[in-house]
Amino acid sequence: MLDVDKLIDDPETRVVVCCGSGGVGKTTTAAAIALRAAERGRQTVVLTIDPARRLAQALGLRELGNHPRQVQVEGFDPKGELWAMMLDMRRTFDDMVRAHAGPDRAEQLLANPFYQTISTSFSGTQEYMAMEKLGQLAATGDWDLIVVDTPPSRSALDFLDAPTRLSSALDGRMIRLLTAPAKAGGWGLRKVVSAGFTMFAKAVSTIIGGQLLADASAFMQAFDTMFGGFRERARKTAELLRSKGTAFLVVASPEPDALREASYFVDRLSSESMPLSGLVANRTHPVLAGLSATAALTAAERAEPNAPLATAVLRLHADRVTLAEREERLLARFTRAHPEVPIVRVPALPSDVHDVAGLRDIGDRLASSSDA
Repeated sequence: MLDVDKLIDDPETRVVVCCGSGGVGKTTTAAAIALRAAERGRQTVVLTIDPARRLAQALGLRELGNHPRQVQVEGFDPKGELWAMMLDMRRTFDDMVRAHAGPDRAEQLLANPFYQTISTSFSGTQEYMAMEKLGQLAATGDWDLIVVDTPPSRSALDFLDAPTRLSSALDGRMIRLLTAPAKAGGWGLRKVVSAGFTMFAKAVSTIIGGQLLADASAFMQAFDTMFGGFRERARKTAELLRSKGTAFLVVASPEPDALREASYFVDRLSSESMPLSGLVANRTHPVLAGLSATAALTAAERAEPNAPLATAVLRLHADRVTLAEREERLLARFTRAHPEVPIVRVPALPSDVHDVAGLRDIGDRLASSSDA
């Protein structure tokens, strides 16, 4: 059984990572967990990757920035504290460069056109910077619980592989090729071109020709001196994600595609020895009355001539029962494939969450809807 309160009350739980496919409610789930943890006494910060700013609005804040802001709104008086922030990928990369490259070299890097391109569009940059920011938050020691809303990714591999993939892309042969022009003159430049540099040029399409190579070479020579720190932080973040104090929650709606992606996440987390705590089955449609769909439709047919309102209610109930049964079959299939994964079911709300009260309601449902 997934006991959400037990999870967030445990002082050894330092990081909760909400992951899953896009559109399943990860941001709302992360915010609700963070708010509930703060109300139960934890010093909590929630990191969101969602650019839609819904989290800021729900928390009563005009906007969220790249550094945590404390949530202080009327009607919210937690025993602990709640802070929130939204990842700014470019600013996080810039801050990392300033912190680890030294003032003069940092300005060279930040002004380099090649850097300006990869810091916003290189594959895996958003996922890596989310992990960089997680590492920064953990290193401060200011919070005893960090809740992370992971980037929406088509593949479960993107989030887990980002630190290794990005560091590998900026390492090894790429650095040797890009630093070759400065070390070997014109021959180095021809060597880079002949080595098939066009695949990298495609990723930096805003710069063309020889200027691209010159900018890339200058960037790599400057970046090479701080690369050891870059890889070391990636390693530490990977260790943090595998540590006992981290808990992964896979969030999914009771739909075939979302649960298929959730199964993939579960398998990958298991293969990577990541600490999975359970599945949040979000936006379910439980039936509270014991009347079957068949009985409801039969009663509707009998009542139809004289009681149109009762007929409509009975038909609506039949549709709800059919939907609930479909969701049960899908969740049962997931459970058969992953019997070791506890599930908590969160019933759908009648409207979107837009304030602290709505997030508190989600938290209540998370805590009270456990399923073995």
